[in-house]
Amino acid sequence: MTDKHLSTQFDAELSAISTRVLEMGGLVESQVAQAIYALTNFSGETSSQVLEREARVNQMEVDIDRDLSSIIARRQPTARDLRLLIAVSKTIGNLERVGDEAARIARTVQRLMNTGVSSRMRLPVGDVSFEANLATTSLRRALDAFARLDAAAALAVIKSDNEIDQEFDGLLRKLVTYMMEDPRTISASIDLVFVAKAIERVGDHAKNLAEQVIYIVKGADVRHTPLEGVESVVR
Repeated sequence: MTDKHLSTQFDAELSAISTRVLEMGGLVESQVAQAIYALTNFSGETSSQVLEREARVNQMEVDIDRDLSSIIARRQPTARDLRLLIAVSKTIGNLERVGDEAARIARTVQRLMNTGVSSRMRLPVGDVSFEANLATTSLRRALDAFARLDAAAALAVIKSDNEIDQEFDGLLRKLVTYMMEDPRTISASIDLVFVAKAIERVGDHAKNLAEQVIYIVKGADVRHTPLEGVESVVR
C-alpha cells in the first residue's frame, strides 16, 4: 500500500470524524431548542422528546471517542492532525454537556407542570427564551467555525459570551423582583434560575468549542486567556 493511499485514507477518516462531530452538534442544538420550546409552551410531550434524545447523544460521544482512540493508535498523527483529534475529543465532551443542560431544562419543565405551574403564571419566560436564543446562536456559530476551521469566526463567538452572561445577570435580578412582589412565584422562579444557569452554561460550552477551533488552526491553547491575548493569537 503506497504512502499516498495511506494518506488519503487518513484524510477520509479525519473528514468522517469531523462530520460526525457536526452531526452531534446539530443534535444537541436541536435538543436545546426543543427544551426551550417545552418551557415557553409548557409542553410535556416536547420535554419527553428532549430526554429521549439524551441517550443518543451520550452514545455518539462514546462511539466517536472510541474511534478517536483507534485512529490515534493506528495512525500516530502529529502536528495539526493530532491537534484536530485532541480538539475533537474535547469538543464532543462539551457537546455532551450541552445535551445534559437541555435535559436539565426538560426535567425542570416537567417538574413545573407537575406542581401546577402554567403559562398563565406571571413569570419572565420570554426573557429566558431570549437568553436561550443568544446561547444557541453562539453554539451554531461555534459549530460553523469548527466546520470551516475559521479562527476569526471562533474569536467572534468568544467575544459574544459576555452578552449571554449579562443577560443571565439581568434575568436573575428580574426573578428576584418577581419573588419579592409575589411570594407565590418563589418556587417556580427558583426553577427558572436553574434553567437560566443551564442556558448560560450552553453559552460557556459554545465558547469552549470556539477555543478548540483556535487551538486546531493556530496551535495555541487560549483557555483562560484574556480576550486581548486571544485576539493577538488569531491575528
